Amino acid sequence: MVLLIYLDTRLHTPMYFLLSQLSLMDLMLICTTVPKMACNYLFGRKSISVAGCEAQVFFYVSLFGAEGFLFAVMAYDHYVAICYPLQYPNLVKWKVCGLMAASSWILGVSDGIVDVVATLSFSCCSSREISLFFCDIPALLRLSCTDTSTFETPIFSCCVLMLLFPLSLIIISYTHVIIMCGSHEFWGG
Repeated sequence: MVLLIYLDTRLHTPMYFLLSQLSLMDLMLICTTVPKMACNYLFGRKSISVAGCEAQVFFYVSLFGAEGFLFAVMAYDHYVAICYPLQYPNLVKWKVCGLMAASSWILGVSDGIVDVVATLSFSCCSSREISLFFCDIPALLRLSCTDTSTFETPIFSCCVLMLLFPLSLIIISYTHVIIMCGSHEFWGG
């Protein structure tokens, strides 16, 4: 889909650009776990190194967070396209669309950096390998020798914030669409 959108000039609109970003994020998200899973299956291994786990956590959290913000950006794009169709080209220009997509990527990567830096501050006292192909923060916290309770609340809060903020924006955007489309002025009545 990413290539189709870039190759077909009829699809060179902000809405399709955002869809291509979503497709790219989905493709990259799958690539954070599937190659390691396939490698473990082919070679009969069932573990991942701590460094591999940290990299996987960074990419997974970053891409998942970026996707959430991209969904919020797309909800705003849909709101403008539905409620202000004649003004859409003026409100969602390429520069605005690029900034919205870039902000999604930046906010997602920021979340990934915060989570990885927090988990890297722990020292590992058990095995340098984790017996999983998919690694997440709770798996890393279990390997730590230090007390992780002080970091668990901020990490959890950060993750909840990264879910609730985009979800709130999505709900607000689609609520405005429903209210606007339900009003008599929208239908000319």
